[in-house]
Amino acid sequence: MRHMGDVLAGIHATWEFESDAVVIRFERGIRTPKLFQTLRERRVPHEALASVTLAPGKRGTVVLHAVPRPGADPLMEAAAGQLKEGCDPYRLVLPAERETLAEYYGDELRPLLTAGAEPADAFLVAAPEGPQSFKAYDGKASFDGRSEVTFHWSWSGASSEKWKAGDQTFLVRDLSGVEWRSPDVFDGYLRLLPRSGEPRPAQVDRDPAAVVFGLGYGPVHQSLPFAASVLAAIRGAARTAGALETERRDPVGVAERIRYLGELHRAGLVTDEEFTVKKAELLAEL
Repeated sequence: MRHMGDVLAGIHATWEFESDAVVIRFERGIRTPKLFQTLRERRVPHEALASVTLAPGKRGTVVLHAVPRPGADPLMEAAAGQLKEGCDPYRLVLPAERETLAEYYGDELRPLLTAGAEPADAFLVAAPEGPQSFKAYDGKASFDGRSEVTFHWSWSGASSEKWKAGDQTFLVRDLSGVEWRSPDVFDGYLRLLPRSGEPRPAQVDRDPAAVVFGLGYGPVHQSLPFAASVLAAIRGAARTAGALETERRDPVGVAERIRYLGELHRAGLVTDEEFTVKKAELLAEL
């Protein structure tokens, strides 16, 4: 880019162009989509983007649109193409008179997007942070921001199946994903997918691993950041578990641990029996 820190101001948001990323800052106000107000600011590394386009918008505007790579942004992964155009955080709407400026920045940004549309191996854009919660039609969903998701059922909305199952607590490490269906459709919901792959009830109102939206409950600006945050935690836990498993099976690592165990044994800090048992455990990891 010509100057690090260049800013392009649009309607509802501004883009700041850094040497390795685009920082999107959303305005706050009555006319700004609530999802944007919730997100506030997002740093999008160039490697997270597949392409950038410029096209005519509605009512005398142009739209600079950055398209994220598949798998790069937990928010867009959770949304799974269900966001309305006006709520797409990667669209910068500008007055038509700024078209030349928008075209310039698009041309400057395009050569920096070297990864193309190849899926990302890990999330490159940060998920919304911190503990989160929202009210669904049949209960309250809470996430501690790290390791647990809980559903507390509502006496007025929850099905008899959910009442019988009782309030639910799910450990992130036991989950494989999150299924979010926009509350903008008739049968919106958020469902947690267990790592065990056990079949779930077809009807989400009977599934204790799901909460139902509707009638103003579970709005996009609350339930989608929630889903993205949980999804990012699930992926993070899976990567950590994978790294530990790789380390555990590494012959060099096992040999080093056996050598260290031998030193403890010779120093009299580990008994003969403890040494034999632990050495056998380490050898079994190979």
